Amino acid sequence: MTGTLTVLRAGPGVTVQDLGRPGWLEYGVSRGGAADRLALAEGAALLGQGAELAAVEMAGMGGEFQADSDLRIALTGAPMRASIDGAAAAWNSSHLLPAGARLVIGAAQRGSYGYLHVGGGFQTQERLGARSTHLAAGIGAPLAEGDVLETGADGGRGTGLGLAPENRFEGGTVRVVASLQTALFLEAELTRFEQTMFRRGARGNRMGVPVESDGEGFRPESARTVVSEVIVPGDIQVTGDGTPYVLLSECQTTGGYPRIGTVVPCDLPLLAQAAAGAELHFRFIPLEEAVALERAEAERCERLRSLCLPLIRDPRTMPNLLSYQLISGAIAGEDDVLEEMR
Repeated sequence: MTGTLTVLRAGPGVTVQDLGRPGWLEYGVSRGGAADRLALAEGAALLGQGAELAAVEMAGMGGEFQADSDLRIALTGAPMRASIDGAAAAWNSSHLLPAGARLVIGAAQRGSYGYLHVGGGFQTQERLGARSTHLAAGIGAPLAEGDVLETGADGGRGTGLGLAPENRFEGGTVRVVASLQTALFLEAELTRFEQTMFRRGARGNRMGVPVESDGEGFRPESARTVVSEVIVPGDIQVTGDGTPYVLLSECQTTGGYPRIGTVVPCDLPLLAQAAAGAELHFRFIPLEEAVALERAEAERCERLRSLCLPLIRDPRTMPNLLSYQLISGAIAGEDDVLEEMR
């Protein structure tokens, strides 16, 4: 069954995104797609469908939407306050959005990008093999009041599932591998790069984010020998004033700034989701370790569906029933049990 969702109000950075459109670099179009690709996998797991389906990405602020037919939805990525006809809707969960109901999504409470998924995915026009809006390339436009989004056939059933997300909304350690110009930086500079506490700059967007520090900028040797060449999401360019700038999904396709390293793809969601001012550290790892991390992350994403649990637990399926606070005032006093119930 297909359906539609009407946009009643939308923040300035609300767009339709999927996994992007690889294969167009030679024509000047970067991959694009969701800033946090892991959030697409989480939404797919909650709805029991493929991660390639398009979702609505909300940069910092959501909006108001009305279902024109019964829809299954899921909310993932940066936590945002959400409600369905005034009743609070849990984040990182799947819900039924009945026909005529209004879904209101507020500002991000942590992180930067939240996602609204529907059963069957959003069926906007395909361009160059994808539905992703790519503003830098002039493909598509932000959603606005009055837009009506068609949804695909939803072969799934059921809602009311929750998923504990990977905590990637408050900064942290980002793993990187050597890039083509890493050798242009002296060992002392690379060591200082790893030891520096950076802050996510306020000027970031879907093309990339600057990372700022209180110390001096980072200077390569023989920077003038660097020619403009292909660049990809994750590359860390060092601009003329020595500020590292990490490229994200909608980056340009070529660049001539020296690259001090490249973020391992599975760590890009952490950097994309870091809010302005969040603390970040970089750590170099061998290429072999990075490949192993990518394989492990792909396997974990394949298992996400098995990690989804009902928001309302059936007591008959709870083996440690006596550990839960079923009667006010009676608790087991075990922090891990309390965490599981949150």
